[in-house]
Amino acid sequence: MLSIPQINWYNFKSIFPDISQNPIILIEKQMKYARLTKEQFEELHQEFINFLATQSITKEEWTHLKQNKPELAETELDVFSDLIWEGVLNQAEYLEHISPQHMYLFYLGADKMQAIVLNLKNDMDITTPEGYQWLRENLMDDDVEFFQADKDYGNDRNLDKFNMIQQGAVITKGELYRYFDKLIN
Repeated sequence: MLSIPQINWYNFKSIFPDISQNPIILIEKQMKYARLTKEQFEELHQEFINFLATQSITKEEWTHLKQNKPELAETELDVFSDLIWEGVLNQAEYLEHISPQHMYLFYLGADKMQAIVLNLKNDMDITTPEGYQWLRENLMDDDVEFFQADKDYGNDRNLDKFNMIQQGAVITKGELYRYFDKLIN
């Protein structure tokens, strides 16, 4: 299952301060990211209306497009989705991916990402309340290993972030990263 961050964590207007001044010209192309879910489109209903308005598409024209030119309507949905993803990814500073035996915490800097990794060498499952409590009480135990690494971005910083999200990482405020960074540095 794809783990997509809650779009409403970000203020759309702070990502695109004056979208009306930047009309979108549709070009047939493949999506860069992924189409938003139905629920996400519902949450962003007003923003989608504004997006269509920047292209001078009225409610009646949108209804006509959906019924008579579904491929063009699909393209509009894809362009809007990529626009939203680009804004969200530009704002993302921290990612986390937590599995039963590992915790991957990432700071997404301007030039590279920095990772703090915790590995458990026992059978505790840190995705459960009991396992997480054990970790909190036993951070310096021999069964807990810490690693740090830096990684340069590829050609597209936001695509690197998106691929990590596709693999199960979620956007966070970075509280765990900062806590462990202070602890081990």
